[in-house]
Amino acid sequence: MNNLFADLPTALPEELIEVLVQGMHVRIERIISTGQSSPEDFWYDQHQAEWVIVLQGEAKLQFEGDQQTQHMQPGDHVLIPAHTKHRIAWTTRSEPTVWLAIFFGEP
Repeated sequence: MNNLFADLPTALPEELIEVLVQGMHVRIERIISTGQSSPEDFWYDQHQAEWVIVLQGEAKLQFEGDQQTQHMQPGDHVLIPAHTKHRIAWTTRSEPTVWLAIFFGEP
């Protein structure tokens, strides 16, 4: 048995992404952030939809064309349709931010 909160690093040079489960049209990842954010001019543009939840910590998610960010705290989750450009504007440095991301649909 594994635990999503086991072996959490407190400082990382970049986000840690661990694939927990992968199938033909689904991938589940544990993502750990320790203050990282997307580069200012970078936008994720993924081929699959993504459902993501913050389990611990805090983050700010931004969608292209939206000046406002969504401040995510434990329990907050969002569905990001495929090819919806988004970026991580901020993650807290005070504790690791633990995300659970589920990617699904045609890769």
